Amino acid sequence: MASVPKRAPNFQAVHSIIIFVFVIILPLVSSSDSPIARASPSTQKFTKESEAVALLMWKASLDNQTQSHLSSWNESSHCTWVGIGCNEASEVTNLNLDNIGLRGTLSGLNFSLLPHLVKLDLSNNLIYGTIPSQIGGLSRLTSLNVSINHLSGRIPSEVGMLRSLIELDLSMNNLTGFIPASIGNLRNLTTLYLYENSLSGSIPQEVGMLRSFTHLALSTNNLTGSIPASIGNLRNLTTLYLYKNSLSGSIPQDVGMLRSLTDLELSTNNLTGSFPASIGNLRNLTMLYLFKNSLSGSIPREIGMLRALIELALQTNNLNGSIPASIGNLENLKSLHLYKNSLSGSIPQEVGMLRSLTDLDLSENSLSGSIPLEVGMLKFLISLSLHTNNLTGSIPLEVGMLKFLISLSLHTNNLTGSIPSSIGNLRNLTTLHLRHNSLSGSIPQEVGMLRSLTNLELSMNNLTGSIPTSIGNLRNLMRLVVAKNYLTGRIPNGLRNCSELFRVRLDQNQLKGHISQVFEALPNLVYLVLSYNKFYGEIWQKWEQLPNLTCLKISNNDLSGNIPSSIGSATQLHLLDLSSNHLVGEVPKNLGKLVLLFNLTLSNNKLSRDIPPEIGSLSSLQHLDLSGNNLSGPIQRKLGKCVKLQNLKLSRNRLNETIPYELGKLQFLQNLDLGNNLLTGEIPPGIGNLKSLETLNLSHNLLFGFIPSSFNGMSSLTSVDISYNHLEGPLPNTKAFEDAPFQAYRNNNRLCGNKTSLMPCSLKQSIGDKTRNYNKVVLSVVVSTLGILFLSVAVIFLLRRNEMGDNEIEPNRATNRDLFEIWSFDGKLVVAIKKFHGSQDGELTNLQSFTSEIRTLTEIRHRHIIRFLGYCSHPRHSFLVYEFLEGGSLDTKLSCEEEALCLDWGKRMNVVKGLSNALSYMHHGCSPPVIHRNISSKNVLLDLEDVAHLSDFGTARLLNLHSSNWTSFAGTLGYAAPELAYTMEVNEKLDVYSFGVLTLEDVLDKRLPLPRNQAEEEVVLAVKLALACLRPNPRCRPTMHQVFVALSKQKSGLQSPFLMITLGQLLDDNCPNA
Repeated sequence: MASVPKRAPNFQAVHSIIIFVFVIILPLVSSSDSPIARASPSTQKFTKESEAVALLMWKASLDNQTQSHLSSWNESSHCTWVGIGCNEASEVTNLNLDNIGLRGTLSGLNFSLLPHLVKLDLSNNLIYGTIPSQIGGLSRLTSLNVSINHLSGRIPSEVGMLRSLIELDLSMNNLTGFIPASIGNLRNLTTLYLYENSLSGSIPQEVGMLRSFTHLALSTNNLTGSIPASIGNLRNLTTLYLYKNSLSGSIPQDVGMLRSLTDLELSTNNLTGSFPASIGNLRNLTMLYLFKNSLSGSIPREIGMLRALIELALQTNNLNGSIPASIGNLENLKSLHLYKNSLSGSIPQEVGMLRSLTDLDLSENSLSGSIPLEVGMLKFLISLSLHTNNLTGSIPLEVGMLKFLISLSLHTNNLTGSIPSSIGNLRNLTTLHLRHNSLSGSIPQEVGMLRSLTNLELSMNNLTGSIPTSIGNLRNLMRLVVAKNYLTGRIPNGLRNCSELFRVRLDQNQLKGHISQVFEALPNLVYLVLSYNKFYGEIWQKWEQLPNLTCLKISNNDLSGNIPSSIGSATQLHLLDLSSNHLVGEVPKNLGKLVLLFNLTLSNNKLSRDIPPEIGSLSSLQHLDLSGNNLSGPIQRKLGKCVKLQNLKLSRNRLNETIPYELGKLQFLQNLDLGNNLLTGEIPPGIGNLKSLETLNLSHNLLFGFIPSSFNGMSSLTSVDISYNHLEGPLPNTKAFEDAPFQAYRNNNRLCGNKTSLMPCSLKQSIGDKTRNYNKVVLSVVVSTLGILFLSVAVIFLLRRNEMGDNEIEPNRATNRDLFEIWSFDGKLVVAIKKFHGSQDGELTNLQSFTSEIRTLTEIRHRHIIRFLGYCSHPRHSFLVYEFLEGGSLDTKLSCEEEALCLDWGKRMNVVKGLSNALSYMHHGCSPPVIHRNISSKNVLLDLEDVAHLSDFGTARLLNLHSSNWTSFAGTLGYAAPELAYTMEVNEKLDVYSFGVLTLEDVLDKRLPLPRNQAEEEVVLAVKLALACLRPNPRCRPTMHQVFVALSKQKSGLQSPFLMITLGQLLDDNCPNA
């Protein structure tokens, strides 16, 4: 609403006095025969001068700029003024000032001084305020138009006094309140326009009394209630516009009595019920809009009686049933919109009779069957949308006959067959959407003839072959989406001709080629997705040439090399995904320049070194995934500045030090995954304040201490994993921890709680986080910094030596290394230390073994391989630090009668499966492969749950696949392969042989009762595989991957009873690899 303008009060006051004196007073008092001298007050009539005064007074109330538009309004004859019309008696009958920029109100216009007014038109101005009730005194008024202003307030009921009114237009204002019932008095009214206001309440029944009505428009208000049945009385009505309200109830059958109706617009309401069949009586109807309601039931066949219909829009309802064949009678129909309903059945072939049709949209229904061939008869069709149905069959060749077609959308159906070459005839086509079908064959070269095409979407089909070279002819192409097909070959060079192309999706195909060729061909890219293909090479360097790029996804390809620092020039990037490639080097610091980035995914590569602190400057970042790399160093504290982060995934790296407390500031964080790292210290209490956190993974780290009490308030947490740490104390009382399986908190030191697999918490444990002793504090400081840890090893060792006595821990110098268990002062086992002895001259006599173990264990990480924590190198003594496994070695277990009996068949088979898994990973999952060379029961360590972990990698070798691998003897007699007697060549079959010996040692134990049920099958299979591993010819031994797969498969049952199985059945002389 326009504000009330400021006026110059002194000038206008003087102007008003002059008008009053010279126009009113002087003529009345100076003439002896003036009306005031001759007439009494009761018979006094208005003069022509009084009309002029009323108009001048109103002009004076308007703002200054408006008054300049009315400069002709002066002391001259008012019938000559702009916008004024008079009758022969010089009485004002017309006031027509539409669209001249009037600004002001109607309150300054004295309607009682304009009794002869017939037409009042002030439309399309800047008039504000209310409609004065005095307007009801204009008894001769036939036309009132104040539309397109800023009027507010209610429609005065006095409008009902304008009995001569024929046209009333109050549209496009800010009027509120109800439509007055007194409007029913306007029996001569033919046109009522109240649309685009804020009127409320219901449509008054009295509207039905206006039998002269031809036009009624109440659209775009807040009207409620039902459409009154009395509306059926308006037999002369030609247009009825009630759209964009909140009308409810059903469409009254009485609508069918409006035989003169040409336009019926009831869309965008809350109408319910069925489509009234009586609408079929409206033979003059040219436009029927009922869309965006909640109409149900079927489309009545009577719709076919509306032969004059040009536009039919029934979309976005709940209509069901089939499309009536009678719709083919609508020979004048140009637009047919039935989309977003629940229509079923086939598309009637009678649709082909709608020869005038230009727009056909039947999308988002449940239509089935094939596309009728008759659709090719719709020669004037511009848009055809049949998408999101259940259509089957092929795309008919006849589609190529629709030469005026601009948009063809058949996506999300079950169409089969190939894309017809006749589609090349559609020279006006701009949009072709065929995605999400089952189309097969190649993309036809004729697509290149669609020179007007801007949008091509063929994704999620079964298309094969290459992208046609003719696609380079599509100079206007903006979007190319062919993802999720089986396309092969390279991207055609002609694509560089598509200079308008800005959105490209080629992902999930089998395309190949050097990645730089893609970027060079598409300089104007905004959105590019190439994931899940076979693109190779190093990432493009010239990022400044792609200034508009916002999204780049090239995951799951064969990219290599570094991420170039020049990527920081692509400053418009919002999403960057380079995951699952072979990228090396460091995460570039220049990524910090991509301030608009909200998704950064670099997971599953071979990136190394620290996470750059510049990542913390990405204030828009919501998703950060650096998992599955070789990143080291601390988690950057500056990540706490990425306050919009929702997902933070740093798992499967070598990150160390403590979890920074700054992560507790990420209040929008939903998923936090820091598992499988070397993180130490305690869990920061701030993590428990992340109220939006849903999943938390801190497993496989070196965390210790109590779980913070703040975790008790994590109500959103649904999944948690804290396994394989050194945590203690009670589990939090939250649903996530209560519902967590044993695997989610296993392999910690002294966790307690109400779960069956945990001991109950004592009072001391429950309050332990408040009364932790000095030794725990010392230990946390030692573990938190790796350098201090190794510096302290010697101190702790000497303390233990002094405490226990030299004789108790005197090492065996002949072995050059010893294993010591390091305890804290309260007797709690923390880590295992392997000590290497130096010779008298200070040189390390077993340097090769020491360095070999470090090199090997830093390259591999597996749940069945002992976890390497660090090392300390010194001329006299060097140390390797490991996770301590409380169960001891398998050799110790098997040597002790009591402990051997505790290793039942299930646990023994798990040992065999675990070791086969670890060796399969070392031989086939590492690059280069790792050969252990010293597998024995002494080098298999068990945890408290008797889970096996392979240890002692001092003799391990990284297998060079491109050269010979010869060495001196290594291993344990009885486990070493026999070929080592005549050759020193290292290969994975040495480990296979040792595994076979170890397996037989594990399962051939008479002390255990005979296996039963599933254990029988597993033991027989293990023995059979072990004997295969012991074949004299190394080439005849299975690979560890084959062994692991065989042990993992579901068993099919024994062919013979367990006790009846012979050695011959266990031996298999077949040599598949010979």
